[in-house]
Amino acid sequence: MDKNVQIGMLCDIYGELLTERQQDILDLYYNNNLSLAEIAEEMQITRQSVRDSILKGEKKLFRIRRKTRNYEKDWKSRKTDTKDSIRIVTNTK
Repeated sequence: MDKNVQIGMLCDIYGELLTERQQDILDLYYNNNLSLAEIAEEMQITRQSVRDSILKGEKKLFRIRRKTRNYEKDWKSRKTDTKDSIRIVTNTK
């Protein structure tokens, strides 16, 4: 999947977990296709600040997705373990 599409989807799902500034910058960069310079001018910050915010926001989104997936896998395995435990206790298959 294209990184831009992936970031867009992650922003839709987890965007509220980012800072307001990260949300705004990622929106301008990925959804409005503005350059770093254009975003910097609009927000009255440096290009480097824009770049840093994009990288930190992306990193946070991917970290949240990874943790969520790990949690889901753990939860599914616990449900399976619980079902197996119930079978063992009740001697059913």
